[in-house]
Amino acid sequence: MDAQSIKVACSSCNLRELCLPMGLNPEEMSKLDNVISTRRRIKRGTALFNTGDKFTSLYAVRSGFFKTCVTTADGRDQVTGFQMTGEIIGLDGIVSDRHSCDAIALEDAEVCVMPFEQVEELSREFTTLQHHVHKIMSREIVRDHSVMLLLGSMRAEERLAAFLLNLVQRLHARGFSQSELILRMTREEIGSYLGMKLETVSRTFSKFVDEGIIEVKQRYVHIKSTDGLRQIVNPQTCR
Repeated sequence: MDAQSIKVACSSCNLRELCLPMGLNPEEMSKLDNVISTRRRIKRGTALFNTGDKFTSLYAVRSGFFKTCVTTADGRDQVTGFQMTGEIIGLDGIVSDRHSCDAIALEDAEVCVMPFEQVEELSREFTTLQHHVHKIMSREIVRDHSVMLLLGSMRAEERLAAFLLNLVQRLHARGFSQSELILRMTREEIGSYLGMKLETVSRTFSKFVDEGIIEVKQRYVHIKSTDGLRQIVNPQTCR
Protein backbone atom coordinates (compact mmCIF):
# COMPACT_ATOMS: atom_id res chain seq x y z
CA MET A 1 0.00 0.00 0.00
CA ASP A 2 1.53 3.35 -1.00
CA ALA A 3 1.91 6.44 1.19
CA GLN A 4 -0.99 8.05 -0.65
CA SER A 5 -3.38 5.34 0.54
CA ILE A 6 -5.62 6.00 3.54
CA LYS A 7 -7.95 3.70 5.44
CA VAL A 8 -11.63 4.61 5.10
CA ALA A 9 -14.93 3.03 6.15
CA CYS A 10 -17.91 3.05 3.75
CA SER A 11 -20.26 2.91 6.73
CA SER A 12 -19.10 6.34 7.94
CA CYS A 13 -18.80 7.97 4.48
CA ASN A 14 -21.34 10.68 3.64
CA LEU A 15 -21.12 9.75 -0.08
CA ARG A 16 -22.14 6.11 0.32
CA GLU A 17 -25.67 6.76 -0.96
CA LEU A 18 -24.20 7.88 -4.30
CA CYS A 19 -21.96 4.90 -5.01
CA LEU A 20 -23.37 2.08 -2.84
CA PRO A 21 -26.78 0.38 -2.82
CA MET A 22 -29.37 1.40 -0.25
CA GLY A 23 -30.61 -1.06 2.34
CA LEU A 24 -27.43 -2.94 3.33
CA ASN A 25 -27.69 -4.18 6.90
CA PRO A 26 -24.86 -3.55 9.45
CA GLU A 27 -23.30 -6.99 8.88
CA GLU A 28 -23.25 -6.51 5.09
CA MET A 29 -21.86 -2.98 5.48
CA SER A 30 -19.13 -4.32 7.78
CA LYS A 31 -18.10 -6.90 5.16
CA LEU A 32 -18.06 -4.19 2.51
CA ASP A 33 -15.89 -2.02 4.78
CA ASN A 34 -13.33 -4.85 4.87
CA VAL A 35 -13.22 -4.95 1.05
CA ILE A 36 -13.29 -1.23 0.26
CA SER A 37 -10.77 -0.25 2.90
CA THR A 38 -8.40 2.05 1.05
CA ARG A 39 -8.59 5.43 -0.56
CA ARG A 40 -5.99 6.94 -2.83
CA ARG A 41 -5.03 10.54 -3.59
CA ILE A 42 -4.34 11.53 -7.19
CA LYS A 43 -2.64 14.81 -8.08
CA ARG A 44 -4.07 17.03 -10.81
CA GLY A 45 -2.82 15.97 -14.26
CA THR A 46 -1.72 12.49 -13.16
CA ALA A 47 -3.29 9.17 -14.14
CA LEU A 48 -5.33 6.90 -11.91
CA PHE A 49 -4.69 4.22 -14.55
CA ASN A 50 -3.50 4.09 -18.17
CA THR A 51 -4.48 2.16 -21.28
CA GLY A 52 -3.03 -1.36 -21.05
CA ASP A 53 -2.75 -1.39 -17.25
CA LYS A 54 -3.92 -4.62 -15.61
CA PHE A 55 -7.48 -4.31 -14.33
CA THR A 56 -7.74 -5.07 -10.62
CA SER A 57 -10.17 -2.56 -9.13
CA LEU A 58 -13.07 -0.22 -9.66
CA TYR A 59 -12.72 3.27 -8.18
CA ALA A 60 -15.39 5.40 -6.51
CA VAL A 61 -14.59 9.10 -6.84
CA ARG A 62 -14.60 10.56 -3.33
CA SER A 63 -13.58 14.07 -4.35
CA GLY A 64 -12.43 15.81 -7.52
CA PHE A 65 -13.04 15.39 -11.24
CA PHE A 66 -11.60 12.97 -13.80
CA LYS A 67 -11.60 12.64 -17.56
CA THR A 68 -11.26 9.36 -19.42
CA CYS A 69 -9.60 9.44 -22.82
CA VAL A 70 -8.18 7.21 -25.54
CA THR A 71 -5.41 7.91 -28.03
CA THR A 72 -6.55 7.85 -31.66
CA ALA A 73 -4.57 6.27 -34.52
CA ASP A 74 -3.11 9.68 -35.44
CA GLY A 75 -1.91 10.31 -31.86
CA ARG A 76 -4.67 12.66 -30.67
CA ASP A 77 -6.32 12.32 -27.25
CA GLN A 78 -10.07 11.73 -27.55
CA VAL A 79 -12.01 12.46 -24.36
CA THR A 80 -14.62 9.74 -23.76
CA GLY A 81 -16.14 10.96 -20.49
CA PHE A 82 -15.98 13.10 -17.36
CA GLN A 83 -16.45 11.58 -13.89
CA MET A 84 -17.25 13.37 -10.65
CA THR A 85 -17.75 12.70 -6.93
CA GLY A 86 -19.84 9.59 -6.25
CA GLU A 87 -19.29 8.05 -9.71
CA ILE A 88 -17.43 4.83 -10.52
CA ILE A 89 -14.37 4.65 -12.79
CA GLY A 90 -12.68 1.56 -14.22
CA LEU A 91 -15.53 -0.44 -15.76
CA ASP A 92 -13.66 -0.43 -19.09
CA GLY A 93 -11.21 -3.00 -17.69
CA ILE A 94 -13.78 -5.73 -16.98
CA VAL A 95 -13.97 -6.96 -20.60
CA SER A 96 -10.32 -7.88 -21.22
CA ASP A 97 -8.72 -7.57 -17.75
CA ARG A 98 -6.83 -4.54 -19.11
CA HIS A 99 -7.86 -0.89 -19.07
CA SER A 100 -8.78 0.45 -22.50
CA CYS A 101 -8.50 4.15 -21.63
CA ASP A 102 -6.56 6.61 -19.46
CA ALA A 103 -8.23 8.16 -16.38
CA ILE A 104 -6.67 11.55 -15.63
CA ALA A 105 -7.42 13.79 -12.63
CA LEU A 106 -8.61 17.26 -13.71
CA GLU A 107 -7.95 18.53 -10.17
CA ASP A 108 -6.49 17.03 -7.00
CA ALA A 109 -8.75 14.07 -6.32
CA GLU A 110 -9.35 11.14 -4.02
CA VAL A 111 -10.80 7.72 -4.87
CA CYS A 112 -11.93 4.69 -2.89
CA VAL A 113 -10.32 1.50 -4.20
CA MET A 114 -12.78 -1.36 -4.78
CA PRO A 115 -10.89 -4.62 -5.57
CA PHE A 116 -13.11 -6.14 -8.24
CA GLU A 117 -12.62 -9.84 -7.41
CA GLN A 118 -13.71 -9.22 -3.82
CA VAL A 119 -16.62 -6.97 -4.85
CA GLU A 120 -17.74 -9.69 -7.28
CA GLU A 121 -17.49 -12.32 -4.55
CA LEU A 122 -19.53 -10.21 -2.13
CA SER A 123 -22.12 -9.41 -4.79
CA ARG A 124 -22.89 -13.13 -5.09
CA GLU A 125 -23.61 -13.10 -1.36
CA PHE A 126 -25.68 -9.88 -1.28
CA THR A 127 -28.24 -9.64 -4.06
CA THR A 128 -28.63 -5.91 -3.27
CA LEU A 129 -24.97 -5.34 -4.13
CA GLN A 130 -25.22 -7.54 -7.23
CA HIS A 131 -28.18 -5.51 -8.54
CA HIS A 132 -26.26 -2.32 -7.85
CA VAL A 133 -23.19 -3.51 -9.82
CA HIS A 134 -25.50 -4.44 -12.73
CA LYS A 135 -27.17 -1.03 -12.48
CA ILE A 136 -23.79 0.75 -12.68
CA MET A 137 -22.86 -1.25 -15.79
CA SER A 138 -26.26 -0.57 -17.35
CA ARG A 139 -25.87 3.16 -16.64
CA GLU A 140 -22.55 3.09 -18.51
CA ILE A 141 -24.20 1.49 -21.57
CA VAL A 142 -27.00 4.08 -21.51
CA ARG A 143 -24.40 6.86 -21.23
CA ASP A 144 -22.54 5.49 -24.28
CA HIS A 145 -25.80 5.45 -26.27
CA SER A 146 -26.50 9.05 -25.24
CA VAL A 147 -23.06 10.14 -26.41
CA MET A 148 -23.56 8.36 -29.74
CA LEU A 149 -26.85 10.23 -30.18
CA LEU A 150 -25.16 13.48 -29.19
CA LEU A 151 -22.38 13.06 -31.75
CA GLY A 152 -24.49 11.52 -34.48
CA SER A 153 -27.49 13.77 -34.82
CA MET A 154 -27.11 17.02 -32.89
CA ARG A 155 -25.96 20.46 -34.02
CA ALA A 156 -23.20 22.26 -32.08
CA GLU A 157 -25.70 24.30 -30.01
CA GLU A 158 -27.66 21.16 -29.10
CA ARG A 159 -24.50 19.30 -28.07
CA LEU A 160 -23.25 22.03 -25.74
CA ALA A 161 -26.71 22.66 -24.26
CA ALA A 162 -27.18 18.92 -23.58
CA PHE A 163 -23.69 18.76 -22.03
CA LEU A 164 -24.36 21.68 -19.65
CA LEU A 165 -27.78 20.31 -18.65
CA ASN A 166 -26.32 16.87 -17.93
CA LEU A 167 -23.42 18.33 -15.93
CA VAL A 168 -25.58 20.57 -13.74
CA GLN A 169 -28.09 17.75 -13.19
CA ARG A 170 -25.34 15.41 -11.95
CA LEU A 171 -23.87 18.14 -9.72
CA HIS A 172 -27.29 18.97 -8.28
CA ALA A 173 -27.74 15.29 -7.30
CA ARG A 174 -24.61 15.81 -5.17
CA GLY A 175 -26.03 18.83 -3.36
CA PHE A 176 -24.61 21.58 -5.58
CA SER A 177 -26.46 24.46 -7.20
CA GLN A 178 -28.96 23.81 -10.01
CA SER A 179 -27.78 26.88 -11.90
CA GLU A 180 -24.12 27.54 -11.10
CA LEU A 181 -21.04 25.45 -11.79
CA ILE A 182 -17.28 25.63 -12.16
CA LEU A 183 -16.05 23.83 -15.26
CA ARG A 184 -13.17 21.56 -14.22
CA MET A 185 -12.39 20.73 -17.83
CA THR A 186 -10.98 23.07 -20.51
CA ARG A 187 -13.00 24.14 -23.54
CA GLU A 188 -10.63 22.06 -25.63
CA GLU A 189 -11.52 18.97 -23.57
CA ILE A 190 -15.24 19.77 -23.90
CA GLY A 191 -14.72 20.03 -27.67
CA SER A 192 -12.91 16.69 -27.78
CA TYR A 193 -15.77 15.02 -25.89
CA LEU A 194 -18.51 16.64 -27.98
CA GLY A 195 -16.76 16.25 -31.35
CA MET A 196 -16.42 20.03 -31.78
CA LYS A 197 -13.46 22.27 -32.61
CA LEU A 198 -12.24 24.64 -29.89
CA GLU A 199 -13.38 27.65 -31.94
CA THR A 200 -16.88 26.17 -32.26
CA VAL A 201 -17.10 25.56 -28.50
CA SER A 202 -16.04 29.16 -27.75
CA ARG A 203 -18.41 30.56 -30.38
CA THR A 204 -21.33 28.52 -29.01
CA PHE A 205 -20.64 29.64 -25.43
CA SER A 206 -20.61 33.28 -26.69
CA LYS A 207 -23.90 32.70 -28.54
CA PHE A 208 -25.56 31.40 -25.35
CA VAL A 209 -24.23 34.45 -23.45
CA ASP A 210 -25.53 36.85 -26.12
CA GLU A 211 -28.95 35.19 -25.96
CA GLY A 212 -29.07 35.61 -22.16
CA ILE A 213 -29.17 31.86 -21.53
CA ILE A 214 -25.92 31.69 -19.55
CA GLU A 215 -23.36 33.98 -17.94
CA VAL A 216 -19.68 33.01 -18.19
CA LYS A 217 -16.65 34.27 -16.25
CA GLN A 218 -13.64 32.13 -17.19
CA ARG A 219 -14.60 28.66 -15.83
CA TYR A 220 -17.58 29.87 -13.83
CA VAL A 221 -20.92 29.30 -15.58
CA HIS A 222 -24.27 30.65 -14.36
CA ILE A 223 -27.25 29.09 -16.15
CA LYS A 224 -29.78 31.92 -16.28
CA SER A 225 -32.36 29.96 -18.28
CA THR A 226 -32.53 26.18 -17.88
CA ASP A 227 -35.64 26.23 -20.07
CA GLY A 228 -33.63 28.05 -22.74
CA LEU A 229 -31.11 25.20 -22.81
CA ARG A 230 -33.90 22.60 -22.85
CA GLN A 231 -35.56 24.44 -25.73
CA ILE A 232 -32.32 24.16 -27.74
CA VAL A 233 -31.98 20.42 -27.06
CA ASN A 234 -35.62 19.46 -27.56
CA PRO A 235 -37.75 22.27 -29.01
CA GLN A 236 -40.83 20.05 -29.55
CA THR A 237 -41.36 19.19 -25.86
CA CYS A 238 -40.55 22.69 -24.59
CA ARG A 239 -43.29 24.59 -26.42
